[in-house]
Amino acid sequence: MDVLLTLVPIIAVLLLLIIPKWPADLSGLTGWILVVGIGMLFFHTSWQVALTASVAGIVASFPVSLMVATSILQITFLESTGALKRIVVFVKTIARSNQAVQIMIINMGIGTLLVAVGATPVSILPPIMLALGYSTFVAVALPALGFDSLCTYALLGAPLVVFADMTGTPLDQSALVFSKFMPIISTMIGFGMLYLVGGWKKIKEGLVPCLLAGLTMGFSAVGVAHVGKGIVLTGVIAGLATVLVMLIYLKLTGKAVLEIEDLTEDDRAVQEGMSLWKALGPWIILIGSCLIINFWPPIYNYLFKELAMPLQIIPGGKPVMTRMLWNAYTWVLISTILAIPFLKPTGEQWKDIGRKWLARAPRPVFSAAIFFAIAYVMMWSASETVNGAWAPNPDFNMISVLATSSADFFRGLYPMVAAFLGLLGGFVSGSEASTIALFTKYNVMTSDLLHVNGLVVTAGTAIAGGLASVISPAKLQNAAATIDSLGIESKVIPVAVVISAIFTLVAACLTLYWA
Repeated sequence: MDVLLTLVPIIAVLLLLIIPKWPADLSGLTGWILVVGIGMLFFHTSWQVALTASVAGIVASFPVSLMVATSILQITFLESTGALKRIVVFVKTIARSNQAVQIMIINMGIGTLLVAVGATPVSILPPIMLALGYSTFVAVALPALGFDSLCTYALLGAPLVVFADMTGTPLDQSALVFSKFMPIISTMIGFGMLYLVGGWKKIKEGLVPCLLAGLTMGFSAVGVAHVGKGIVLTGVIAGLATVLVMLIYLKLTGKAVLEIEDLTEDDRAVQEGMSLWKALGPWIILIGSCLIINFWPPIYNYLFKELAMPLQIIPGGKPVMTRMLWNAYTWVLISTILAIPFLKPTGEQWKDIGRKWLARAPRPVFSAAIFFAIAYVMMWSASETVNGAWAPNPDFNMISVLATSSADFFRGLYPMVAAFLGLLGGFVSGSEASTIALFTKYNVMTSDLLHVNGLVVTAGTAIAGGLASVISPAKLQNAAATIDSLGIESKVIPVAVVISAIFTLVAACLTLYWA
């Protein structure tokens, strides 16, 4: 009964997403209300503990929630000033003579690069795919799948930062745990995209570029992890490396890299109206700033360690290290401000930026934060104050109840089960970072009971959470809306569910083996 009560909030969120199709923010709010109510009624949790834990969760979500807020501001800034349209015109011209290479460059390379700097591939890439002649089905499905292998490094490594903070593992060690999954997962993603476009025939046709792109993507993550610096830039580095390898492949096979012949008159007008470097300016500033603060030891040590800005919210608990001057959201905002002099938005454009940001940002920001609040209420449920510090009673703590029951029921197969739990978490929360927040404490505690590697189990859960992007209703609806094809997502999901389940099974087997 205790196990069922503990799962009620997560099951409720899942049902609300699937049946009445509520958005993630309202579903998450309902889940939070349920977890607080159940914690107070059945798990000996006072309202002070529930609310304080919720605040701690919201603060812990800042690497994700504030990054969502600032990245939406930046992409809206690029859109309203015309810079985004210029970037889109450039992408349209890439590798039109080799479809497999084009898919790898746009959806895997550029998709990963976009999501790494805080942009949204499912908003930007579907119109490009449609303009290149792909079906609406493919134009929606590929952008949602292409960046999934490196979701861990989205938002300049925000999910990985959350993992490191919640497990107490240094960022470089956390990266090593995740990176060994990447070559296999990223190569599978490539084959999955080719299958969606043309089945086994397209896989056979694109075998070489797919292997090159997938292995480049994966081993880039491995390389950065072993270097131990610039880890938050892994997605940027991997995306750029993948694009570069594909361009070299095109050159070696005698194919053109850029083909501008099919651009429309409108496209050419956009091309002539703004230089590409000017359009890319905010992202160039952002990446340059992140390189400096992560690779220059004095700056890194000062911002990451000396200015960690800890907040002691849980009595006696580990402080939340906000690191506000190191975290990516600050530099997204700074790079946007520094781009103002050369993009020169007009007064009307500023009004458009403000109006669109207020319409777009609050709900996804709230959605990112509320799942952290749910996780923290579960983590600190049944807490009692002992010598001025909170100590959860293991007989009534929600995470402890789940961990003990899971260890008894699944035993040695738990690492495999945890991966599918991650797929569910990614579907429910819509984010890998939220999946990490929801299940890290549970995974670590269960793993300790079973004497398996809790970091590997949590990494497998997180990676499966990233694989859920291709079946996330919110992401697919977003992609469909950008090409005026709402409803096509209902055709994508049945196919995508099979693909994501197969990929998760592979991730589950790897998790079991390495754990």
